[in-house]
Amino acid sequence: MKPSRAFLFDLDGTLIDSVYQHVLAWREALEEVGMALPAWIIHRRIGMSGGLIAAALQRETGRTVSKAVGERIQKLHTQSYLKHVSEIRPLPGARELLTLLTRQSILWTIATSSSLERAQHALRLLHVSKMIPVVTRDSVAHGKPDPDLFLTAAKELGVDIRHCIVVGDSVWDLLAARRAGTLGVGVLSGGYGADELIQAGAYRVYNDPADLLRHLDEVGIRIPSLVE
Repeated sequence: MKPSRAFLFDLDGTLIDSVYQHVLAWREALEEVGMALPAWIIHRRIGMSGGLIAAALQRETGRTVSKAVGERIQKLHTQSYLKHVSEIRPLPGARELLTLLTRQSILWTIATSSSLERAQHALRLLHVSKMIPVVTRDSVAHGKPDPDLFLTAAKELGVDIRHCIVVGDSVWDLLAARRAGTLGVGVLSGGYGADELIQAGAYRVYNDPADLLRHLDEVGIRIPSLVE
């Protein structure tokens, strides 16, 4: 009997076109506490856990702040992001990919560095069933690039992490996949370049979920209806 296979998806930038809303939300949060940074610097940290992003952005400004201010920055980020949440959309092919996997009885779930509060709208857009054991930052001790989110997601699905395929848009996703000991696949829809994703451990890189859907055979998923 072959071991079960499963997909572990990142959310922001991988299934949902929300990276730039997060960038703007972090910028607004930082400006609120007098810590201005260019958007491109913030973008390079998207995909990490909120706590690590806050710490990294503090380092970029050269200003050390208290734990209380760091927590306030994270809360301000959430508030600002939720103001823009109506602007986000599923990425091309995201719903179709998840639907196909479900129809083919291929296990999948989402493991995101976002809190459940920030992720809920995106999960509704993707029509994610409450039966899917989504893992958010609230559920684990450490976010990406630590492997906790993916290890927990595999455990929730009852699949050995070695038989999982992690799909993510950032170097932090792929570093976490490598540390978890599983296959990483990158997508360009979060703004990182192909070379960066490959260097971080991506086995293959696709444009977006729609592109991955067309090439599932390249990651070992055989679906007869997709074979010409």
